[in-house]
Amino acid sequence: MTTNQSAAQLATTRCFGTGSPVYEAYHDEEWGVPIHDDRHLFELLILEGAQAGLSWETILKRRDTYRTAFDNFDIKQVAGYGPAKIATLLEDEGIIRNRLKVNAAVKNAGATLEIQSKFGSFDAYLWSFVGGKPVQNDWPSISNVPAETPESIALSKDLKKRGMSFVGPTIMYAFMQSTGMVNDHQATCFRHRAVKAMSGR
Repeated sequence: MTTNQSAAQLATTRCFGTGSPVYEAYHDEEWGVPIHDDRHLFELLILEGAQAGLSWETILKRRDTYRTAFDNFDIKQVAGYGPAKIATLLEDEGIIRNRLKVNAAVKNAGATLEIQSKFGSFDAYLWSFVGGKPVQNDWPSISNVPAETPESIALSKDLKKRGMSFVGPTIMYAFMQSTGMVNDHQATCFRHRAVKAMSGR
């Protein structure tokens, strides 16, 4: 392999997703990018909970139908869903039709509204668990990334206290990765430096 070939290979090294267009796009454009919009944060909270027991690729492929089904994840609207809307969701083949997960989305929306009222925004509350800035890691391989951390355990515990479901420590760590609260792109990944630069560190 020539030097130019090595450089080209490094430029496209991914932590995960290669071979799947939807997964590649998610890795290349979204994973690890810091998010501070409450609606977007709520969307990922619900999608990460829906993913429990499934692959993230499965959820990504249904993302557009989730947005339609859940009114683009408008927090107030979701919090107000009643039995009729929940019944409609449970018949929607475009989402994961799991009653516990659908009910959790509604309950979690209500808890999110309470958090916004108390902390000013869902964003301010969530990012306080990492001191307001992304945690920067330099893993040699994606296989070195932990399933949970002290921060995700603390966040999970506090969200459960506030009445949320499907927010266990492992789910919350995946959420922290997807929202950019932590940069877990492996050190050789072409996105590692770009995502790190977004944090200002």
